[in-house]
Amino acid sequence: MKVIDPGVSDSERKEIDSTMQGPKVLDVTQFPAITFASSSVRNSTDRNEVAGTLKIHGVSRPITVPIAFGDGKYSGSLTLKQTDYGITPIKIAGGTVRVKDEIRIEFSIVPATAASAGGTNH
Repeated sequence: MKVIDPGVSDSERKEIDSTMQGPKVLDVTQFPAITFASSSVRNSTDRNEVAGTLKIHGVSRPITVPIAFGDGKYSGSLTLKQTDYGITPIKIAGGTVRVKDEIRIEFSIVPATAASAGGTNH
């Protein structure tokens, strides 16, 4: 995960990234993975959705994510509240920079091909 807020300076972004990965927020030492297990896929002419369970910071919650397929990859975005996953939004620089409770997550997933997944070599 990366902070991509254009209104934040490079030094503030580095401090936010470091704090986000540390014990105050994601605590990547104790919770090294964020996982999503899908339970259903719904395809329609106007919208595709994947439903499943997202686990962050040791907390699992059901979510439904809109997705699109194009250029050989699946992509989408969703908005989550950090507090729903037991995370307190951070403050840095003496409280002058605050990360909002609601965060937007954008993702792209490239399916593995048979060759990259251990297919036979010719």
